[in-house]
Amino acid sequence: QVQLVESGGGLVQPGGSLRLSCAPSGIIFSSYTMGWYRQAPGKQRELVADITSGGTTNYPDSVKGRFTISRDNVKNTVYLQMNSLKPEDTAVYYCKASSVSGLREYWGQGTQVTVSS
Repeated sequence: QVQLVESGGGLVQPGGSLRLSCAPSGIIFSSYTMGWYRQAPGKQRELVADITSGGTTNYPDSVKGRFTISRDNVKNTVYLQMNSLKPEDTAVYYCKASSVSGLREYWGQGTQVTVSS
C-alpha cells in the first residue's frame, strides 16, 4: 500500500519560513517525480514545485526564488523549503508522487500552511 505522509505545516507570520517534508512508502522513491501542490479555499489545486528523479526542478513564477524543492533518495524524503512567505501562500499543501510513465500517481493527505500576522 502506498502512503505519502506530509509534515511541517503550520502558522507563520508574513516574511517567515517553513519547511515541509513528505516521506512516501510503498514506492521506489528514487524513480518517481515528486511534486508539491497547493489548494486555497475556492481555488483550484496548483503546482508549487516538482523535482524529477534526476533532480531537475520546476517552479511557477509565483514561488520562484522563494521556494526550493529538494529530495533525499537515501531518506526517501522530499522537502519544500518556503521562505519569504506571503498571506497568499496560505493553502493546504499536498505531496504527489508520479511514475515516469505517468500511469501511476499518488497523493498525500495534505498539510495546512497559514501565513498571517
